[in-house]
Amino acid sequence: MVESGECSGTKPSDEVWAKLVPSDSRYSDVEIWSDEKVICSEIISSSSDKHNWCKIVRNSDLCSATVQNKSLNAIIVDGAVVHNADTIVIKDGSEIIPGPAREGFVSYSFSIVSRPQTCLKQLKISVDIEHTKCCICLNIWHDVVTAAPCLHNFCNGCFSEWLRRSQEKHSSVLCPQCRGVVQFVGKNHFLQNIAEDILRADPSLRRSDEEVALLDSYSLVRSNLVIPTTYSSSSPGHSCLILGVCKIIFVVLVIGSGKKRPRKRAYSPSDEQNAGAHFQCPQCVSEIGGFRCNQNTVHLQCQGCGGMMPSRTGFSVPQYCLGCDRAFCGAYWLALGTTSSDSYPICSGDTIKPISQHSISRIPFCAHEKNPHEQNITESCIRQMGRTLQDIIAEWTAKLNNREIDRTRMPLNHAEMISDRTLVCCECYEKLVSFLLYWFRISIPKYLLPSDASKREDCWYGYACRTQHHSEEHALKRNHVCRPTRGNM
Repeated sequence: MVESGECSGTKPSDEVWAKLVPSDSRYSDVEIWSDEKVICSEIISSSSDKHNWCKIVRNSDLCSATVQNKSLNAIIVDGAVVHNADTIVIKDGSEIIPGPAREGFVSYSFSIVSRPQTCLKQLKISVDIEHTKCCICLNIWHDVVTAAPCLHNFCNGCFSEWLRRSQEKHSSVLCPQCRGVVQFVGKNHFLQNIAEDILRADPSLRRSDEEVALLDSYSLVRSNLVIPTTYSSSSPGHSCLILGVCKIIFVVLVIGSGKKRPRKRAYSPSDEQNAGAHFQCPQCVSEIGGFRCNQNTVHLQCQGCGGMMPSRTGFSVPQYCLGCDRAFCGAYWLALGTTSSDSYPICSGDTIKPISQHSISRIPFCAHEKNPHEQNITESCIRQMGRTLQDIIAEWTAKLNNREIDRTRMPLNHAEMISDRTLVCCECYEKLVSFLLYWFRISIPKYLLPSDASKREDCWYGYACRTQHHSEEHALKRNHVCRPTRGNM
């Protein structure tokens, strides 16, 4: 049983804007009227004691909320452990378990029930096409990268060729547009989406497949690159400057409510003093494995720990996750026998490893288009077979290796290259698991499904159905683990 209590100072809305839907039908839904609510519950399903276990605050985008753990124990939100007083953002369909484990706790699905149009605020941008062209090739951006600190934008392939030639002839890399010194370059997914929208609106602006393939073959920027300059690496201002540039590239195009995200720990002045050290790597200081960085070494920033490592394209150990093209340093430093220190953050070797070495014990939140009802059906099928989730994934990974599965909808980059030996990060592994679970489910005959699930008809829009995310009744009534048979899908 779960009860909700309003926090003091919050104003009730005119209507229920969200609710918590229990996985156990014996319990009723928890309706949320106020923009800020403290939820109380019987934490353990067998207990009669009531406790505060979380506070839910409606976010300004009206499409999400922030949960703060108010209990003494950890809680689980979308598979992530949230400790006392910590916060995490939830969206429609997020799963909340009011305890540190699944067993013995009633799980709840967060559902936004206010009118859909309140969550469909779109930012309309009017763009002059001339401002979306690369100044090197004079075509619409392809695989956009942004140089910093000038923040000019180019095609990845075009800038990569410029970078190669500049490093051969000059001590510094100058921006092709303004001739300012480039210290950092990274992919710009926001502008890439704009470029793709323009090409959809006017297909005549598209390049030929041969041009695109050639441009991709030149591309060097797969993650965030820190480019060496004529500054001394030991200069106290240099590291801080690089740190500032790295921050710029990530925040300059973020559109949000203007609220700062809460810190997990208190900020200390020593953070600013030590920040520069985090943007060096161990091989900048000493020779490791026969290699030491020099003033021309291009560095990658790890997407796991934020630390740095040299970009070594000819090195035998992969530095990128093949599923998302992001850089991770764990495998690189593990191969060199280097461990983390206070000065140099280094990821665990587990952050990126072959698919065959990953393990999983729970169905990922992203499985079956984040539909918890379909996830429960899949979990029930696996349990009735007397097997584990890891067994199923191993079986279907083998089918993937044998080319028995259509890879068209695989949510990973380089889908045709993926095998059990491919190194991927944990996030991409969960995406792969979700992809394989779709094929596992559609392979199960209806008579082997739970009785209530076997009687359902397929939804016309299949996995692409949007109604399943905001209509509990529809999500339960129809099967959505199937191909679309209606609409432009």
